Amino acid sequence: MMKKPFVTLEKVQEIVKTYPTPFHIYDEEGFSQNAKAVYDAFSWNKGFKEYFAVKATPNPRLMEILKSFGCGFDCSSMTELMLSNAIGASGEDIMFSSNDTPPEEFVYADKLGAIINLDDFTHIDFLEKTIGKIPETISCRYNPGGVFTMANQIMDNPGDSKYGMTKEQLFDAFKILKEKGAKRFGIHAFLASNTVTNDYYPELAGQLFELAVELQNKTGAKVAFINLSGGVGVAYRPDQESNDIAAIGRGVHEQYDKILVPAGMGDVAIFTEMGRYMMAPYGGLVTKAIHEKHIYKEYIGVDACAVNLMRPAMYGAYHHITVLGKEDAPLDHVYDVTGSLCENNDKFAIERQLPKIDKGDYLFIHDTGAHGYSMGYNYNGKLKSAELLLRKDGSVELIRRAETPRDYFATFDGLKVYDKLKEIMDSEGV
Repeated sequence: MMKKPFVTLEKVQEIVKTYPTPFHIYDEEGFSQNAKAVYDAFSWNKGFKEYFAVKATPNPRLMEILKSFGCGFDCSSMTELMLSNAIGASGEDIMFSSNDTPPEEFVYADKLGAIINLDDFTHIDFLEKTIGKIPETISCRYNPGGVFTMANQIMDNPGDSKYGMTKEQLFDAFKILKEKGAKRFGIHAFLASNTVTNDYYPELAGQLFELAVELQNKTGAKVAFINLSGGVGVAYRPDQESNDIAAIGRGVHEQYDKILVPAGMGDVAIFTEMGRYMMAPYGGLVTKAIHEKHIYKEYIGVDACAVNLMRPAMYGAYHHITVLGKEDAPLDHVYDVTGSLCENNDKFAIERQLPKIDKGDYLFIHDTGAHGYSMGYNYNGKLKSAELLLRKDGSVELIRRAETPRDYFATFDGLKVYDKLKEIMDSEGV
């Protein structure tokens, strides 16, 4: 089975005349339609809001487009809060879900009026001392412990996760927060990552809805929203069946009507934080084959590396690869596709069946629209690539330029060596 890229060889050949490889490119038409589908799937819930996880793709141009569809932003750091603020998000359009949080970040989140999602019971006292109050709207993150199973299959291990409060802590937290002036409460939980099943959200929703009813009855705290967080995944492999967001929405709706409505809680808003689902399939990393190597295995070296896409090196994650212009060619060669880092795990594919690749071919690495560019780093002094937006009309917009040596060396400013570095960069015309 194959995946179809949203750009053709001809389009890439046109793009590289202006923007050399490697680069990440995003499909505006694709992720716009997807955002609409998400809102349609949850339109039954009056207060529904998707809080796009900024960490997935922290680009203001993409965030602006998502904001136009009604999305808010899930932030986990000062810079993500600043980025959201810069594009006009404020107040309850921002959910601040952090852990091991520095005090200045709580201060800034409160200044913006963001909904603060407390990761730990001890953060109640920490937050109050830091900002001098407990906000009237507050959320708490829940961790049920143990393992999370569905249909007798282990999906993930919350008990081994550093995030969230135990059930007992959550009840105590609601009571204390209510005493300290909180009036609207939220529950947040993330129990499994990148699930490719329409049953995950409904299963999680059922557990959280029952918990919400118990919390409200026993503590008297008004549960105003339930945040299902992320975990809805994408089909990275071509033989996987993609999630059906409409079916997921219906499944959550059924649990809502079954559990919350009879409890008199039919006004509870549903929130989500689907960074991966919102963007991953609508981004690709375009890279050029520049070397081939024939030793104990067959290697194709490309001009991108793990700096541009870390997931295969870090997790052994699968990303499908299309050799542009050879979509219909037989997959009769077996390659490791590698980058140039001084690390043997810098491989985009291992023993992957692909068509014959020639130097100069362009490779499209699929599903990099979330946790692709954003996880990059600068090991070996490598520089991060440009980000491009393929507009609905077929034009291409530069939404982040590629890094230069001047960016890499900028933090040496003020040191004696910086003058010499400037002299070298000037002489090399960079």
